[in-house]
Amino acid sequence: MFSLHHTPFPTVFPSPSLTRASARPTKSPISIRAHISEALDLVGSVLRGLDETKKKKKKKKPLSSRLDKYVRVLRREHCFLLFEELGRGDQWTQCIEVFRWMQKQRWYIADASVYSKLISVMGRKGQIRMAMWLFSEMQNIGCQPDTSVYNALITAHLHSKDKAKGLEKSLRCFEKMNDVEGCSPNIVTYNILLRAFAQAGDASRVNALFKDLEESIISPDIFTFNVVMDAYGKNGMIKEMESVLSRMRSGQLKPDIVTFNLLIDAYGKKQELEKMEQVFKSLLLSNERPTLPTFHSMIINYGKAHQREKAVGVFEEMTCMGYTPNYTTYESMIMMYGICACVSRARDVLDDIALRNEVKVSTLNAMLDVYCTNGLPIEADRLFERASAIGVQPDASTYKLLYKAYAKANMKELSDKLLKHMDRDSVIPDKRFFLEALGAFVTAESGSKVVNGPTDTQRSLRVADL
Repeated sequence: MFSLHHTPFPTVFPSPSLTRASARPTKSPISIRAHISEALDLVGSVLRGLDETKKKKKKKKPLSSRLDKYVRVLRREHCFLLFEELGRGDQWTQCIEVFRWMQKQRWYIADASVYSKLISVMGRKGQIRMAMWLFSEMQNIGCQPDTSVYNALITAHLHSKDKAKGLEKSLRCFEKMNDVEGCSPNIVTYNILLRAFAQAGDASRVNALFKDLEESIISPDIFTFNVVMDAYGKNGMIKEMESVLSRMRSGQLKPDIVTFNLLIDAYGKKQELEKMEQVFKSLLLSNERPTLPTFHSMIINYGKAHQREKAVGVFEEMTCMGYTPNYTTYESMIMMYGICACVSRARDVLDDIALRNEVKVSTLNAMLDVYCTNGLPIEADRLFERASAIGVQPDASTYKLLYKAYAKANMKELSDKLLKHMDRDSVIPDKRFFLEALGAFVTAESGSKVVNGPTDTQRSLRVADL
């Protein structure tokens, strides 16, 4: 039987000699926590001052004037926290203000960690040019980049709008690292790129990069193995996934909940349900606990196998184990019933959560999709019309879903009616919407052997696209 469960490893304690050899005094966990708490409080005071200025609509002062008030106590670690806090919003320009203020302080020393942090923040905000400018500036002032800087730059490129181009630039940065002293790739570098190629669905590059890692002196960690296995699993490469799993276990790494979930998902999608069930049993025997996505995956995959009773059994087991279903759980149940052609059961689930005012747009879309895939476009239209009555406002994805369904069903009246709704609600479809809608019409007309000219609805779509 396929099993992931194995005996836990004994705890390893440091030897007394190593403990005595440490001459440097270390802070206790309590003093470290107190230091962190004080730093967070100070940064909070700075940010609250900025918020108060905005609320009172006072004349905007430079951030540096606010920082000057705390000049005696603000240090490097506080500025790093400010980078993080400001970077969470759209205040990336203020991160540069903090950086310029830092550079004027007597305690400031230009090093790679400062630039690494800033490049990372700029990358997350999609400010790739600013990240590149920071990278150039540090070199111009004679500050040598290290591995962490290159890792931040690689991650920044991966936030590019053009994902393919961003991947290529990231790969070039990776290749350059080996030629720069002190910048050899580490496990973080490999994990960043492996994850990026996995998300892009490029299993061949994942495979090549993983082989390159294995040939190096760097040891893969649990994150590495999970990313590689997930990439193989999503591409249906079950044998390759199992081979990586064997290598992981031979390296004495225990599977975590991410490992279990990706295996359950991979086996479920390939409809290898016995293996999926065995992984779930191993999970229950391990020190890990299932998460809601564990159950959601099993519900959907049992549904695809038209094993409705087992899917319902998973839901019941989940609640018996003390888990509280969320909106994704209910959407999984709706989709499962839809796949099994149990439309009335799916509607019962929707009605139940509507009574609790917990219907989201994605929930509405799930139920509409059930109606459409089961050949009930009229019922879909009725539910759409009463969406506001159940406390939900349709979005662009709702209109796209319905328009494609009406087009495939050749329901011209419903299509025209939906376009009027879009116009009334000021929903502006993008180019992709029109291309998919026209494609659906072509499919519908070729299926019914219609050879006449374009319909009025098709003409309206083409005119609107212009």
